[in-house]
Amino acid sequence: MGALTGYRVLDLSRVLAGPWCGQTLADLGAEVIKIERPGMGDDTRGWGPPWMSGENEEPTQEASYYQSTNRGKLSVALNLATPEGQEMVRALAANCDVLIENYKAGSLAKYGLDYSSLSKINPRLVYCSVTGFGQTGPRAAEPGYDFIIQGIGGLMSITGERDDLPGGGPQKVGVAFSDLMTGLYSTVAIQAALLSREKTGLGQHVDMALLDVQVATLCNQSQNYLASGKPPGRYGNAHANIVPYQVFRASDRDFIIACGNDSQFISLCDAIGISELPRDPRFARNADRVTNREEIIRILSQHFLGDCADEWVQRIHPQGVPVGAINSIAQALDEPQVKARDMLVNIPHPLNPDFVTVGSPIKLSGTPVEYLRPAPMLGEHTYEVLKRQLGLGDVRLAELKAQGVIEQLGDR
Repeated sequence: MGALTGYRVLDLSRVLAGPWCGQTLADLGAEVIKIERPGMGDDTRGWGPPWMSGENEEPTQEASYYQSTNRGKLSVALNLATPEGQEMVRALAANCDVLIENYKAGSLAKYGLDYSSLSKINPRLVYCSVTGFGQTGPRAAEPGYDFIIQGIGGLMSITGERDDLPGGGPQKVGVAFSDLMTGLYSTVAIQAALLSREKTGLGQHVDMALLDVQVATLCNQSQNYLASGKPPGRYGNAHANIVPYQVFRASDRDFIIACGNDSQFISLCDAIGISELPRDPRFARNADRVTNREEIIRILSQHFLGDCADEWVQRIHPQGVPVGAINSIAQALDEPQVKARDMLVNIPHPLNPDFVTVGSPIKLSGTPVEYLRPAPMLGEHTYEVLKRQLGLGDVRLAELKAQGVIEQLGDR
């Protein structure tokens, strides 16, 4: 039994931020009902290749992107643009604890599916809206995409090589950072609202904005600006406040050193055979090394060219200084530590019993994460959910199907 077993979530969201939140809640045991457009489904169903291979390596139409963020859910294919579809969503929401949606601010009001409308039906409902810019402010009505938010929110101004180096210039992060972080913050907010409901008996509206989250997660970088009045720039793989804390080139390839304090710097220098360096007043303390960043990095960079990366890692690691190689995703997933932590899991899929995905990083001793089902196929659970939750019979389901209101897997 999961920590959230017994809670029911209605997931009206698409693409990443909202679905990532819904998937996390499902991992923790909540029943998550995902509402999707008949015939199309979530946008990410079409974001391939790559696609999942079937049991005999034959190609399927199940996009890997969709599968990465929708496991554990039940898929109901239902047309929200129809009065019948809207009424069924209202009926489902009446028996749910949480609703997640990421429509443009205010757009669900025309369907009677906004927080104001649904809270009258179900005052205990925790209603989470995920948008690019939030429910208020001059840009509230605009759509928001992760790439744009990374730019507007300042992240790209500190990501990438320095402008004076080859390849310098702004870069986005290699995954949809603001989407993923908004999904996680939404999960935290929803659980806080559920705890509050235990005291008050009432749900509430959770207003989550990608831009808010992106600004919040600038963390020390934004505080550095507030303290100094100087906007931080791009440091490439270096750290704005710690030296040495970056990528270095060995004789064969790159590796990482992350020296978090002065004692680690002393240990590093002892391990690599330049123990006199910490005695130089320019480099004795981290503040000194930050001030004299160019010189200390020049010295270390030249020194590390004298041997291969594996040799440096083997010499530095026993001294307790954080050091490591730069893995590809294939190498990262093959790391013994990753395997030991059960981060790769087999969740049998109807089209591939050997389907493997990356699991949840949440480890709970009493209510561990359970993987009850893979990401659903479009409309896989339409009839099951509508029969169980709304009491619809076969005749009514057939009528709704004929009207194009709902769709069940296999209807096409």
